[in-house]
Order: sequence, then C-alpha cells, then structure tokens
Amino acid sequence: MTPDIKKTMTLNLSEAEMLVLEELANKKDLSKTAVLRQALRLYQMVEARLSAGEKLVFEDEKAQKKAELMVL
Repeated sequence: MTPDIKKTMTLNLSEAEMLVLEELANKKDLSKTAVLRQALRLYQMVEARLSAGEKLVFEDEKAQKKAELMVL
C-alpha cells in the first residue's frame, strides 16, 4: 500500500465561515483540517448518491415532517 501524500493549500474564508469552522472543530474536538476532511467526504458521498438518482431527505419523526434538501 502506498502512503498518503499530503498537499498543502491556502484557503480563504470569510470571518463568519472561519467562526463556523472553529465552532465545529471545538464542538467535535477535532482540528479544523479534520472537520474540512469530514465535510469533503460527506459532500462526495452526497454527490455520488444524488448522481445515482437518490434524494437527500431530513425527517423529523416527532413532527412527522420530511424535507428534501436540494443541492446545486
């Protein structure tokens, strides 16, 4: 198995986006890089399933409501 080769990039975020990233990292006890990696994997999975014709739905069982999330 080949080792993962890491690459560095510069990311420009607004102050509000950085605050959200920091809050998520603190809440999950993860680094900001780990949060972004998880977000990327989640987005990749969502894209694959949407491309396969599936829908992304949030369900509130108590209120018996469903809402489809539209991804552009």
